[in-house]
Amino acid sequence: MNALAMALDSHTLAMMPLWFVVFLLSLTCHEAAHALAAKWGGDPTAFLGGQVTLDPRPHIRREPIGTIVVPIASFLLSGWMIGWASAPYDPHWQRRHPRRAALMALAGPAANLTLVLAAAAAIHVSILAGIFASPVRANFRHVVDAAPGALPEGLATFLSMMFSLNLLLAAFNLLPIPPLDGNAAVGLLMSDEMAVRFTAWSRQPTFTYLGIFLAWKVFDFIFEPLFLLGLKLLYPGESYG
Repeated sequence: MNALAMALDSHTLAMMPLWFVVFLLSLTCHEAAHALAAKWGGDPTAFLGGQVTLDPRPHIRREPIGTIVVPIASFLLSGWMIGWASAPYDPHWQRRHPRRAALMALAGPAANLTLVLAAAAAIHVSILAGIFASPVRANFRHVVDAAPGALPEGLATFLSMMFSLNLLLAAFNLLPIPPLDGNAAVGLLMSDEMAVRFTAWSRQPTFTYLGIFLAWKVFDFIFEPLFLLGLKLLYPGESYG
């Protein structure tokens, strides 16, 4: 391994703690939104389990593999983090109130989209303040350039991760494929009886495994143009891609 490769590896590894903070914040907001929407809809299961919180510890205790092991492994393999968490709910409540359950499912991706918008707003404010500038080249890990200095550069990296990762989480979870949130949200387009039947049918283990496989296969084709659209909306006068 040459010196440049070693330097790149060192830089990538140095970013791991920051990636983990962004990942945990994003996942915690996603699951807390599910739990809060369920509570508002009449199911206190996740609330009583301590999931309506921005403290990541209850979410980590519930899914330690998805919140610690898989994110770190995915970072070491690809340079960015992915994983999962979950908020418990009452299946009897879901059957009685399929539309409320569908809104609960949408709450998680909505939280991620809110974080995308918050990151975009912070980027624009910082550009107006002369701290940041639109990048010459943009990618998943690099959405904004910073002026020289440790704090602006670290903040630019943080906001880049926040923008990209939450756009990815929102888009992936909105795919109408079991067991993703978008599949449950399809119930909003159906009658209550049909939504209950559809949910029971799509939650079969076979469809779950096939759904995850299909989602990973098609997502690359979906996310790349979506990410470029996000950059275009973030920087209307620039052209990337």
